[in-house]
Amino acid sequence: MDAPLTVAVVGSGPSGFYAAGALLDQTGLDVRVDMYERLATPWGLVRAGVAPDHPKIKSVSSVYAATAAHESFRFFGNVHVGGPGIGDVTREELTARYDAVIYTVGAQTDRALGIPGEELPGSVAAVDFVGWYNGHPDFTRLDFDLSCRRAVVIGAGNVALDVARILCSPHERLARTDIADHALEALRKSSIEEVVVVGRRGPAQVAFTTPELKELPEYTGSGVDVLPDEVTAVAADEESLPRAVKRNLLIMRGYAAGDTPLGPRHISLRFLRSPVEILGTDRVEQIVLGRNRLRVGDDGWVSAEDTGERETWDTGLVLRAVGYRGLPIEGLPFDERKAVIPHDGGRVRDAEREYVAGWIKRGPTGIIGTNKKCAVETVTRLLADLDNGALRRHEGDRYAEIEPWLAERQPRLVTEQGWQLIDAAEQSAGEPHGRPRVKFTDREQLLDVALRRA
Repeated sequence: MDAPLTVAVVGSGPSGFYAAGALLDQTGLDVRVDMYERLATPWGLVRAGVAPDHPKIKSVSSVYAATAAHESFRFFGNVHVGGPGIGDVTREELTARYDAVIYTVGAQTDRALGIPGEELPGSVAAVDFVGWYNGHPDFTRLDFDLSCRRAVVIGAGNVALDVARILCSPHERLARTDIADHALEALRKSSIEEVVVVGRRGPAQVAFTTPELKELPEYTGSGVDVLPDEVTAVAADEESLPRAVKRNLLIMRGYAAGDTPLGPRHISLRFLRSPVEILGTDRVEQIVLGRNRLRVGDDGWVSAEDTGERETWDTGLVLRAVGYRGLPIEGLPFDERKAVIPHDGGRVRDAEREYVAGWIKRGPTGIIGTNKKCAVETVTRLLADLDNGALRRHEGDRYAEIEPWLAERQPRLVTEQGWQLIDAAEQSAGEPHGRPRVKFTDREQLLDVALRRA
């Protein structure tokens, strides 16, 4: 067949760009890749999820920019895949126009705690808070009450540490980042003095990565409050623990020694506690935590077991950071328990031409780089299907017809050139203030810049 292989990638986060890059890097393959994004801006969690005080992690965007510069790549922003409304396109319309479609839509919502009082104002998802301080247009207009003295973060992973660190960081440090301006001002006025990060299991079972744990005093200008008895004798044979766990324990034991004094805002780490109930009349006033003990199963898995003991903590803000959850795509199979799309090596089960990569494929695990291996696996499966005839290609070359069709469907279509205008304008706005960029957080403002209406 003389026509190029055409592939649509739905979602412009790390897994989407890694999938696009893996396709475009194929020697001897004539391929065209179009990337679809609901927002006007690409990069997914690199732009809207990575903490603003972690610019080194964000630097991976240069890899994505190189992919976007490829002559066989097109970016189509401000297009929602899955709906029949203005500016929307359906799955069926994509599969009718492309030889293959790869969904890299991530995990777009959070996991609930499932406890009484969770619906009270002041009880919020960490994903919302992260989107708010990162300037994601979906969360810009949210309002968080930071007038309380103590905030409680439920979860023992890097997202929990990100949230706690941002709440405790000095204003002058955050002011040098690309944090959203509305969040910077709200945090400047914050009355929060302590952020308690609560893990249901012990310190040896946390999902913190060592660099994120180790940097807390430097970034917050304060010591970290850890109870000595919670980080001693955590395992019968500590020498058998993984090296990363032993490094984390060493750091936490250093915090417990109190060598660095606590500042006006500090983080406290508490283990072996689970949220039981959130209390309050019109909003969050207290949280009830159950004390746990560890139980080792026959398979070696360490789980938390409720002892029946309870603690009640005063707080006005509870943030749940217990994991992200994928959402179903209408017409595709979905595993409700795992919140992923069932697949075989990346090919969606019982579907033709459709593939998945990233969190919607494997669940919200790993770091940004993990998505590369995941995406390559999916592309490898797609190419194998192409070679063995399992991927049935369309007759003829429809590639040139796609952009005019999209522009008619979505008159405010944002192309790669439109994103470049946004990128340049944001960086220009940040330069006088010594910031990498000042993010535009309003949808209309973003579209005005992208479409040269500003």
